[in-house]
Amino acid sequence: MKRVVVTGVGALSPLGHDWPTVRTQLRSLRNSVQVMPEWLAYEGLNTRLGVMAKPFDLPETYNRKTMRSMGRVAILGVRATELALEDAGLLNDPLLGSGRLGIAYGSSIGSPGAIGAFGKMITGNTTEGITANTYIKSMAHTAAVNIGVFFGITGRVITTSSACTSSSQGIGYAYETIQSGKQVAMLAGGSEELHAIDAAVFDTLFATSVRNDAPDLTPRPFDAARDGLVLGEGACTLVLEELSHAQARGAKILAEVIGYGTNSDGKHVTHPNADTMGVAMQLALEDAGLPASAIGYINAHGTATDQGDIMESHATCKVLGERVPVSSLKSYMGHTLGACGSLEAWMTLEMMRDGWFAPTINLTDIDPRCAPLDYITGNGRDLETDIVMSNNFAFGGLNTSLIFRRWPR
Repeated sequence: MKRVVVTGVGALSPLGHDWPTVRTQLRSLRNSVQVMPEWLAYEGLNTRLGVMAKPFDLPETYNRKTMRSMGRVAILGVRATELALEDAGLLNDPLLGSGRLGIAYGSSIGSPGAIGAFGKMITGNTTEGITANTYIKSMAHTAAVNIGVFFGITGRVITTSSACTSSSQGIGYAYETIQSGKQVAMLAGGSEELHAIDAAVFDTLFATSVRNDAPDLTPRPFDAARDGLVLGEGACTLVLEELSHAQARGAKILAEVIGYGTNSDGKHVTHPNADTMGVAMQLALEDAGLPASAIGYINAHGTATDQGDIMESHATCKVLGERVPVSSLKSYMGHTLGACGSLEAWMTLEMMRDGWFAPTINLTDIDPRCAPLDYITGNGRDLETDIVMSNNFAFGGLNTSLIFRRWPR
């Protein structure tokens, strides 16, 4: 099997768009949650909290012609991919159109505004607002196909619309594709735009935070006083590459992907299952050929939902024990849904490279129903480790676990 490395990253996140900026935000121990005043217009919506991606500029190449098939979710994905290709030294490289580079990318849904146009047709019996590109903007794989068209990519496209595991599945399937020799490089990750529709999905399940008067104190993963998740938006693209190909072109290497596990609960569409969550982690360990003791840090999915935190913590404890340091980056940037797997994987491997791991902020009183893990709190932790794990779990009972290894500088 071929070895797979990360040679570039591009991100648009609620914490910033480059690692120095994100690192500063993490070390500040402050989240980016804000009140969304426009959500007041929705009767029955309880949460008013969200996390927008930081503002970003678009080059002149983003114009009416090139963006006509893009909603915000696609714009986020395309721009993050452009930044990743620049970082990897592959922007405008012949590899993009060679058929040897592919895409594995996902989001929970397409752009809600475009979906709304079809909703208006159903409820109002009118096609007003529907254009030739409305469906392209609304389809769940809109980011993937727009990335392909924008950069002229002719390799395989794997679309991973699997809610909260969309981008971690994208990374995992890209890794397996390169491992097997089907492609020499892949653009992997996901994107999501923030909209009240997403909030309503979780609101109806009583899974959103309603601390509308204290956005700085929520979400609170694993805390006894948590009251639900806060939704965010963003995009992150990782350039994955076969090791010998990366070395032959003199690419910088950020980390090696060494393990991936994914499965499904097969029981319930919204209630997580600790047993199958644990199996996904075990599959990743087996894929990496590592014992549980090799993992030096775990980036938890950590949504701050009641059952999610409890089930995840017990699954983690059963497979990896109580000693492994754990934290959740969602405490800073909320739940970015289709983007969370790639954003969190990127930040995790960067923390490994730096030797400092961010705490779960607002975790002041660990829920006794959660397993007794080594939760990182306070000011974070200086920690030297060569192996890290990043986990995500999604509606539909979909579970993913990724393992990365430090690459010597």
